[in-house]
Amino acid sequence: MLLIGIFPARPVFSQTGKLKPGFDKAEYQELVYMHALLYDTAMTNRQKFKVPRPTRADSIYSSPVMGLDNRWGLWKNKSSVGVINLRGTTMNAVGWLENFYAAMVPAHGELKISGDYTFKYHLADNPKAAVHVGWLVGTAYLARDIVPKIDSLYKTGVKDFLIMGHSQGGALSFLMTAHLYSLQKQGALPKDIRFKTYASAAPKVGNTYFAYEYEHLIDGGWGYNVINSADWVPEVPFSVQTLADFNNTNPFKNIDGIIKKQKLIARIGMRHAYKGLRKPSEKAQRNYEKYLGKYAGKIVSKNLPEYQSPAFYKSSNYVRTGPTIVLLADAAYYTQFEDSDQNVFIHHGLHPYLHLIEQYKY
Repeated sequence: MLLIGIFPARPVFSQTGKLKPGFDKAEYQELVYMHALLYDTAMTNRQKFKVPRPTRADSIYSSPVMGLDNRWGLWKNKSSVGVINLRGTTMNAVGWLENFYAAMVPAHGELKISGDYTFKYHLADNPKAAVHVGWLVGTAYLARDIVPKIDSLYKTGVKDFLIMGHSQGGALSFLMTAHLYSLQKQGALPKDIRFKTYASAAPKVGNTYFAYEYEHLIDGGWGYNVINSADWVPEVPFSVQTLADFNNTNPFKNIDGIIKKQKLIARIGMRHAYKGLRKPSEKAQRNYEKYLGKYAGKIVSKNLPEYQSPAFYKSSNYVRTGPTIVLLADAAYYTQFEDSDQNVFIHHGLHPYLHLIEQYKY
């Protein structure tokens, strides 16, 4: 649900036409203003609060709705910086299905989207890196539309692009950024394009090994994860860590050998404790894949008849990704945005994020 508020517009973006590394509060605010325009105006007009319109950029393209209720917008600012803005979840049940389709798949492979479209992706090199399959499907649809638009703008001289998304759009911004860097590495996009990413209110998109590579990719101030500490969405999907999620060198790998060296009573007790810790997490991971992978995948296929669900990766170890800007909800914040059992999105919309970013000092 979109919650929006009244905030003053302010000048943003470098006047040099070049993106600068580092978190830029005004840059983030302007991206949020753009983001509000991606939603149904009938919905936003019913809200109590209004987000200012962007003042330093012009909309040059708004995509149709595609895939599982995905949409994006392309902007160009007065300094010739392109902006790729990815919409978050709407009230459409199909968009929520993309969220709940939460099994993991390898971060390197391909998705059969339709008879004429197979999405080939390489989001990380590590074979243990894995990502959320639902948001990968969303990325596949969006990328097919976004990449040609980047190429077209590049031919007009635009070499700097901001990428932003809020909520589900934030999750998509992680995957889209990794995909675009991969295309550069493959020579499918010019190597002198510079990307800078702001993921806002984003849920967790992948496991530790994806996070490591993504963070290395945007190191130096080229990507941020903006989180309201009162918001529950950055805490999902549920995470299940098993022994298989550790690096190959770890003290648990040869635990049986360690246990065998103990005295009988200690050996029995340690083996019992070890099984009690290992088996529940392994069972939870299997259930995760069963319900949020196989069952959810069948529903996805009803909405996307030509889509072929891939083999899942045996992990559900979701982690927070990216250098994080924490918008800390203090006592003053809670006087305006009270916890609510009725409105579970009270801390998640654009309004509380814009409120907190006004207070943010860096």
